[in-house]
Amino acid sequence: MEDKNPVREKSGKEEGGETRAPWWQPGLVLFTKLSGWIAVPVVIAVFLGGWLDKKFGTAPWLFLATVGAAFFLSMFGIVRDAMQEMKRIEKETENKKSKAQRRNVK
Repeated sequence: MEDKNPVREKSGKEEGGETRAPWWQPGLVLFTKLSGWIAVPVVIAVFLGGWLDKKFGTAPWLFLATVGAAFFLSMFGIVRDAMQEMKRIEKETENKKSKAQRRNVK
């Protein structure tokens, strides 16, 4: 399976002719993903909860329920993305160590 994350090194040309991503790009991508997990579900829940409360006359209960559900959804998404990033970093570190060991053996 192909790694969809850009190479995390200084920009320039790689040996195979691929262009490397700028050093700051992976951090910006991760920041955007995690910020999206915080903002999007909460904003949707605020509007949906307000609309449901007006429609059914249950203020503030459906509003609170949708915001609470959005909070748990956000936490799930953030933890999942953070765990994936930690695994990717561990794998990348192992690859660098194995490359360094191979160079030392030769």
